[in-house]
Amino acid sequence: MVQSTLHTLLLASLTAIAAARKCQNLTVPISISARNTNFSLQAPSTNVDVTDFVLNFSQPGVNFTKQALGPNGAPNSTDGEFATITGTYTIGATYCEPDSGPGSALQILTHGVAFDRSYWDFAAQDYNYSYVNAALARNYSTFAYDRLGLGASSRGEPVNEIQTGLEVAALHALTTQLRQTAVPGIEASYDKVLHVGHSYGSVQTWALTAMYEGISDGIVLTGFSEAGDFVPYFMLGGNYVLAHDASPALASYPPGYLASADMTAVQIGFFAPGNFDPAILAATYRAGQPVTIGELMTLGGVTTGNNTFGGPVLIVTGERDIPFCGGNCDVSNPPIPAQANQSFTNTSYFDAIIVPGAGHGLNLVNTYFSL
Repeated sequence: MVQSTLHTLLLASLTAIAAARKCQNLTVPISISARNTNFSLQAPSTNVDVTDFVLNFSQPGVNFTKQALGPNGAPNSTDGEFATITGTYTIGATYCEPDSGPGSALQILTHGVAFDRSYWDFAAQDYNYSYVNAALARNYSTFAYDRLGLGASSRGEPVNEIQTGLEVAALHALTTQLRQTAVPGIEASYDKVLHVGHSYGSVQTWALTAMYEGISDGIVLTGFSEAGDFVPYFMLGGNYVLAHDASPALASYPPGYLASADMTAVQIGFFAPGNFDPAILAATYRAGQPVTIGELMTLGGVTTGNNTFGGPVLIVTGERDIPFCGGNCDVSNPPIPAQANQSFTNTSYFDAIIVPGAGHGLNLVNTYFSL
């Protein structure tokens, strides 16, 4: 894949691009297994418990994850510290291709915290913020899915089951089925399969390519850096409560699933000053989805060390991104996201782009940029 082609993988979903499209909603069965971390935490049952969790999780100088390991866990020991989770689940997904037929390559789209797959095909303002439409207009097909544990995908126990490891296993299973033309309802086969993530979805994409050689032909990591120091900013600004208290739409989620309680928290986490439409902020809040305790406890440390992925890598992050840059990606030279170049030791191409004035929710901001 040449450099110019890689640049077009991140399509300016901030522009109004109309695309003739054929889309279908799918339910994909998967059987997966992963080594999860075994925590002794109880799922918060009140909003006081949730706030206590956030304050403990965000305390400087304290490794709360280590403190919360199962009672039999010990440093450098696997006895009691990890548990193998095996199960059969279903994944809710939407497959789209141009009206003319299958695109030149398939993009697998993994959303981040606070969203489901609608992040990639945002319906507000007549789909003016749709990444999917932009991809279809450039002759890509897309496969967007709800991450395991939320949306139309199978739910699970929120502390020791729905964690990063199991979700990466789900992404691997989906990718394998798509490569093998084994997903019911998708007849097209693709020589090129690309992975595009946002935020926590980028973390999972990074982990996928580090664990499984040859699984992807190219990756785009949006709303991402390898810096882990700023997640507490996101947590403390998120005003988290039990998901079923945050919105009637989330009433079916049990304790251990958290969501932002108000629109201000969503603005802090995803939108930079003067760079968004308030109507889109309101729509983002209404569409909000939860995050599990297990996800929050296992997202750190996933992108440490080297990644020997051999394909092209593009990172695109807003200048004012909170969780991955602390609000200023340009505070260092090179910029914080660009420092990931040191970890991709075998990549055929690497670039990191900082979007001026943009916040964390890149698909939903006003900044227009052309690649």
